[in-house]
Amino acid sequence: MKLDKLVGERFKEKPTDCVIESHTLMMRGGYMKDVTKGIYSQYMPLKRICRKIEEIIREEMDAIDGQEVLFPVALPASLWDESGRYESVGSELLRFSDRNGTKMVLGMTHEEAAVHLVRDYARSYNCYPFMIYQIQTKFRDEARPRAGLIRVREFTMKDAYSFHTSQEDLERYYKICYNAYNRIFARAGIPDVVTVASDSGMMGGSLSHEYMLLTPVGEDSIATCGSCDYRANMEAAESIVENEKDSADEELTKVYTPNIHTIEEICDFLKTPLEKSCKAVVYQKNATDDFVIIFIRGDLDVNETKLTNHLSEEIHPAVITADCGLNAGYIGPVNLNVTGNYTVIYDKSLQGTNNLSCGANEEEYHYTGLCMERDIPDAAYIDVAKIKDGGICPVCGKKTITISRGIEVGNIFQLGTKYTESMNMQYLDAEGNSHYPIMGCYGIGVGRLAASVCEVHHDEFGPIWPISIAPWQVHLCCLRVDDEATKAYADSLYRELQKQHIEVIYDDRKARPGVMFSDADLLGIPIRLIVSPRNMGESVVELINRDKSIQKKVAMADIVETVKKLIADMMEELEP
Repeated sequence: MKLDKLVGERFKEKPTDCVIESHTLMMRGGYMKDVTKGIYSQYMPLKRICRKIEEIIREEMDAIDGQEVLFPVALPASLWDESGRYESVGSELLRFSDRNGTKMVLGMTHEEAAVHLVRDYARSYNCYPFMIYQIQTKFRDEARPRAGLIRVREFTMKDAYSFHTSQEDLERYYKICYNAYNRIFARAGIPDVVTVASDSGMMGGSLSHEYMLLTPVGEDSIATCGSCDYRANMEAAESIVENEKDSADEELTKVYTPNIHTIEEICDFLKTPLEKSCKAVVYQKNATDDFVIIFIRGDLDVNETKLTNHLSEEIHPAVITADCGLNAGYIGPVNLNVTGNYTVIYDKSLQGTNNLSCGANEEEYHYTGLCMERDIPDAAYIDVAKIKDGGICPVCGKKTITISRGIEVGNIFQLGTKYTESMNMQYLDAEGNSHYPIMGCYGIGVGRLAASVCEVHHDEFGPIWPISIAPWQVHLCCLRVDDEATKAYADSLYRELQKQHIEVIYDDRKARPGVMFSDADLLGIPIRLIVSPRNMGESVVELINRDKSIQKKVAMADIVETVKKLIADMMEELEP
């Protein structure tokens, strides 16, 4: 490939709407162009990177007996009606009608399509187990697309679906996929990805794991324990607190608290710590607008994913009006009087507590001396709190939880019979009895993985692509193309590299060295070869790798073999 023919511009200026480095560098380096919010076109360098990632995924999926298939992007709503997700999934699912008035969706995930494909085939236990996978475009109408390819609306994803006749067989294969994912990420250049327990969300199922690349710019919060191997997404992490009950219960007393609305203000007013307060957080159900009132210890926050899972309904922050019976800023569990239908939830952090402050459900008044067992004897407690830094580990019980940030680069789920049962997929066992097969699913976002690699492999000048997914293996720079001998040798070296099946991009433009090297940095090719009159005079080619750990001059006669060996060594370093 000649660089002067490469479509796409490279420039120095940082785009104003880029918030993370991978987004900035991919826009500056001519990798992609935004079409609209969360939707991008890919130039050749990014397309080549994604294609290599896809080939790594294919090799690893084929190695564990995966069969590549392809599902449609546009699906009839009737399939999603069968599973119940047409109504249960929120506005992230793009719904539309075709010219005949048939309700359709754009696939954001393909469990329904997978069941539809195999349910007529897999009617006998002899067909099991098996796994099918695809690499396909998906569309998720993300409310807040951001960070380039990290959170988008249209994306390419590998999604795999396995089918089993027993939970034990699913767990056996789950471990196989778990290890295959570790190999994929190691080969792509990010072997330090960690797995965390996660929330199954709209996918359903009993067990799920996310593969997280820990980085400060990550959009997910990860709870990890420094004393044991516990790791979990904050959405799924159990919040455990220790409450020390005061020896004597104070009397429940109403206190005048003018112009005080937040839990921080009331604790400051009363000179008490946040741990000795009960705050109210109010949501409404999306479907009915019914109120959901959560009472939780004042120093903790509500985990909306836990709350949504408990209610089995989507929620949104409440709009509190004058006629609903709630006094915003003064809501408390004693004498609560809400009009209409509402749900009250007590977080476990309040269990066994006493002498708390709380709202009195009256303008400008709070209570002190709240004792949960005495004043709210019928309260049932559930965990809807976010785990916090320094919290108690759910496994080892030590106060060693650390909250980190991470990018989710893959996920695996044990789905059970959620989809096969709802879509009536059955098989006959050896005795002729009918059963629903058990499913697992396994996803990797291709573009997100490319951006994640860039996020952790870059310097101030551009990406540093691992050899396995770099758009090209070698970047050949010819300085002084006006020098006949230099240009002739660079041309011959370009041809020889191609003949040896080495991927090379060749810069023979009439450009200053600084411009050439700046473009080379933005393209991030692992090996750079520099041909110049000075080097020609010494009968050498300058070899520099992108992270500058290798800088040497190699005899012209040895350069091709040296490059071949260096590529092989770089590839071997990535083997898990």
